[in-house]
Amino acid sequence: MGDRIVTKREILLSIAIVCIMLLFGFLIADAINDSVMEKHQEYNTALQINADKELFEYGMRTNIGNAFVYGELKAVDPVGYEEVEGQYSYIKKVKEKYTKHTRVVTKTRTVNGKTQTYTETETYWTWDEVDKWSKCSTKITFVDVEFDYGTIDFPSSSHIKTIKESSKIRYVYYGAPAQCTGTLYTELKDGTINGANFHWNSTIEETIQSLESNWELVLFWIGWVLLTGGAVVGFYYIDNRWLEDKWSHGWR
Repeated sequence: MGDRIVTKREILLSIAIVCIMLLFGFLIADAINDSVMEKHQEYNTALQINADKELFEYGMRTNIGNAFVYGELKAVDPVGYEEVEGQYSYIKKVKEKYTKHTRVVTKTRTVNGKTQTYTETETYWTWDEVDKWSKCSTKITFVDVEFDYGTIDFPSSSHIKTIKESSKIRYVYYGAPAQCTGTLYTELKDGTINGANFHWNSTIEETIQSLESNWELVLFWIGWVLLTGGAVVGFYYIDNRWLEDKWSHGWR
């Protein structure tokens, strides 16, 4: 803040700002905590199914409600390309071209002890997408029960292989596994699943532990403290001569 002098009245008002922000912060945090506790209650009362097809189907048929279901997720008709090994639930082929670009950059130099600014055209090369293709399964199974592809999401696609056709053309392949295990949190209703939150490579216990972490409150308080600090710093930076004037006219 340079040579600016912080007055006692500004310090008192900044303390008041902090107190008010903390008061509202605790009120908001209480509301967040109530919502979190409701979610925890929902998780703790949900049915737990460990790779049991009969119980899974029974729960969907009888509208049993929220459930954690652990099992294997598989693509019934996995897909692939001849030029890459393996089968996948989803695969994407991207054609890229090594392309020349130019850009104008600003630089500085020192001439006879003086700094000069000048612009220069710079050349650079990047691999740019020029075309793409993809394939996906049409059917999947979870705990040996069949669903349409997309009902439950597989893990995100990752890089499989890059094949160079020439110095300036290449094909990059990305794919999602054809099978994996994990825990599905969903609502069993109307003979199917409603909502599909799939936790890849996670047991039921690990999934519940992850969902019951209080990251919302931690994130809120980090943001709220930063906001409070910003409000106080902003208050110091504005012109507060009005505060001295008001005080001298009777705010004693």
